[in-house]
Amino acid sequence: MGNRKKGIFFENKQEAYNLLEKSRKQIDEIDNDLVDLIYRRTSLAKDIVYSKQFLGMDIYDKEREKSLHDKVNKLAIDKNIDEEILSEIMKMLTILSKNEQKEILRRNENGKY
Repeated sequence: MGNRKKGIFFENKQEAYNLLEKSRKQIDEIDNDLVDLIYRRTSLAKDIVYSKQFLGMDIYDKEREKSLHDKVNKLAIDKNIDEEILSEIMKMLTILSKNEQKEILRRNENGKY
């Protein structure tokens, strides 16, 4: 009889090892996809900052960030993901975007962009 761990039955250690390796490989692929998505998200900063600049808007948009965080909190609940951690991840992504927008403006003002 196999070992029971969290509802999964393994016939032997090799089955458990195989599942571990398969899951790790999938996580590695997902991590690559996440980095690609973060890159795509960040690369939109130029379009966003130039549009904001033309419209006379600040880089920080309180209403947009609140809307984003509300949406993410709802998704966290729907997907049963820790809301606080997901909110922190989104904060980091918005900081990354704002920093990129600031850098674009800085380079543009210095004539290097």
